[in-house]
Amino acid sequence: MSRESIREYFKSIHIRYRKASKELKRLILNEFCATTGYNRKYAIRKLNRSLKTEASKAVVRRRKPTYGPKVISVLAAVWEAAGYPCSARLKALLILWMPWIRKRYAISSRIEEQLLTISSRQMDRRLKGRKGRIRKGIYGRTKPGTLLKHHIPIKTDNWDVQSPGWTEVDTVSHSGNSGEGIFGYTVNQTDILTTWVESRAVLGKGEKAVVEALNEMAQEFPFVIKGIDSDNGSEFINWHLFRYCESKKIQPFRGRPYKKDDNAHIEQKNWTHVRKLMGWDRYDTQEAVNAMNDLYRNELSLFMNLFLPSMKLQKKKRIGSKLTRVYDEPKTPLQRVEDSSQGDQKKIETLKKLQECIDPFALAQTIETKLDLIYKLADRRQSPKPAQPQQKAQKPFSKVEREAINTLSRIFPGLSISVGSTGSKAPR
Repeated sequence: MSRESIREYFKSIHIRYRKASKELKRLILNEFCATTGYNRKYAIRKLNRSLKTEASKAVVRRRKPTYGPKVISVLAAVWEAAGYPCSARLKALLILWMPWIRKRYAISSRIEEQLLTISSRQMDRRLKGRKGRIRKGIYGRTKPGTLLKHHIPIKTDNWDVQSPGWTEVDTVSHSGNSGEGIFGYTVNQTDILTTWVESRAVLGKGEKAVVEALNEMAQEFPFVIKGIDSDNGSEFINWHLFRYCESKKIQPFRGRPYKKDDNAHIEQKNWTHVRKLMGWDRYDTQEAVNAMNDLYRNELSLFMNLFLPSMKLQKKKRIGSKLTRVYDEPKTPLQRVEDSSQGDQKKIETLKKLQECIDPFALAQTIETKLDLIYKLADRRQSPKPAQPQQKAQKPFSKVEREAINTLSRIFPGLSISVGSTGSKAPR
């Protein structure tokens, strides 16, 4: 029965049930439960309530949606172009990208107002159906080094810096399914205060190549590098990097062996800036490394540091078993450099002009185009294969079925049906 039919049937017997005797109530209740499928106790409570109470409960008041399909479609397009940021970052990003959103989607003033006023929680609710992305973990192939450890202090306490230039660095391997031979690595470096990130690809993790990558990235940061905190990999714990730090007056630090939390900032950037884009394929040619550097040096650096706001954890609150994290206001790395008032003003002014004239949507499209070219340069033989759908296991034969098959095989010798030890069907 439909809900409407049940409601009409309930109204027809409600008065009769309330006035009936005890024996008659039992019969009416049996009929009501058999017709509607209700549990007996639930049916008793329902029939004992007044019709006004039932009518008030049946009315479902729904608020009309404030944000129409046009608003959500533009919001989803911006969210996708920005690389699927969280709702708090997306809300800050909409303000920064609004001049380009007006040009690209020709939105009205009403839609623009709604985009700027929609809350983070509402974004999560309206974009929930689109969040079916594959989640992957981060892994690396670095091994702990043994040189110069007594010269490089261990940094175990939390970073509480008040000036830019104190950075964490790590490598991300692009080895695919095999760690043998020479393959590409991404040298990733992030600033603790401003969240500014620079990346470079190298073929192999030789000491000189890593130092050259760090020196090149140091020229791109809009401030002076003061410290480098790394893990205990041999690509960082070596004399080449130690002498380089001495010559540039950079303080080297290192984390404890096998303690990734000591370098939590760069571990998070390894996912958002490298692994999320490059995946787990194997890149083992100089051509692939050059293509990755072409993206790292140009579009990706501008997109991540000028147009994508980031959030920094301020504190944690624990109430019973619930842990609440409190973040600061989302800002782009360039805005954080400006707020510190300690960056290179010439570089900052140049970057601000670029921010005003570069279309972030076109920048995102260029990144996708270059990523497609990079994917074509991967070594597919040693890259992870896409997961194959598992075949549904067939139900094994029962004892009666096996006896019937054996009888049929004796009667009709030309019929070939094999019955394995597991009882699976295998007709030929």
